[in-house]
Amino acid sequence: MTEPSYLAAVRESYDTVAADYTRLVKEPAELDPVSRAMLAAFAELAAPLGPVADLGCGPGKVTAHLAALGVPVFGVDVSPRMIELARAAYPELRFTVGSMTALDIADGELGGILAYYTTHHTPPQWLPTVFAEFHRTLAPGGRLMLAGHVGNGEHLRPTRAYGDHPVSYESHLLPPDRIAELLHRAGLVVTTRVVQEPEGGAKRQSGTFLAFKPE
Repeated sequence: MTEPSYLAAVRESYDTVAADYTRLVKEPAELDPVSRAMLAAFAELAAPLGPVADLGCGPGKVTAHLAALGVPVFGVDVSPRMIELARAAYPELRFTVGSMTALDIADGELGGILAYYTTHHTPPQWLPTVFAEFHRTLAPGGRLMLAGHVGNGEHLRPTRAYGDHPVSYESHLLPPDRIAELLHRAGLVVTTRVVQEPEGGAKRQSGTFLAFKPE
C-alpha cells in the first residue's frame, strides 16, 4: 500500500527531536503509579504468549522496561534516528524501522502489542487501518495495551517541541469511547479502560486500554 502522507511529518519530526526527546522523556520507573501498574499488568498478561511488539518504541526505554519484566519484546518505530538511539542504548534488544499502517510482521505472529503514546499522531480516518494491523498480527488470545492522550476531538498542530525543535506532526485527541469503539470494530475485545486526569504538570487526559484478540 502507498504510505499515508502524515507519516512523513511524523518521521521527520521525530528524527529531528530524537536526542532531546530521549533526554527529556521520563524513564518508565519514573512514571506515576497507575501507569507503572498498567505496564506491569500488560507484561504479566502478554509475557507467556510469545513475542511482543512495542510499536512506536522511540528510543526504546519502555521496550527495555518490558524486557526487564520478562517480556520477549522487540521495538518498531517509523523514525530511523529513534531506532539508532534505541539500538545504541539497548544492543541486546531488537529494533526495526517500520510503520503501524503496514507492519512487516506475519499474520498471528504476536503474543502482544504495546502502542504507548503513539496512535494520537494518527489521523482518525487511518485508525481503522492501524487497528486492523493490530488484529492481523496478534495471535488468537494475544493481548494489546494502547495508551495515549485522549480528549474531546481536539486537533493539535504544534510547531516546536522537545528542546524547541521545529516539528510538523499533528495530534488527534479522541474521546475514550471512540477509541474503544474503533478497537471493537477491528475485532478486539476491550477488557480494561483507565482514564487519568492531568496532574503533576501534565496538560491532558490520558487513556489506557487493555484488549485481546478472541480465540
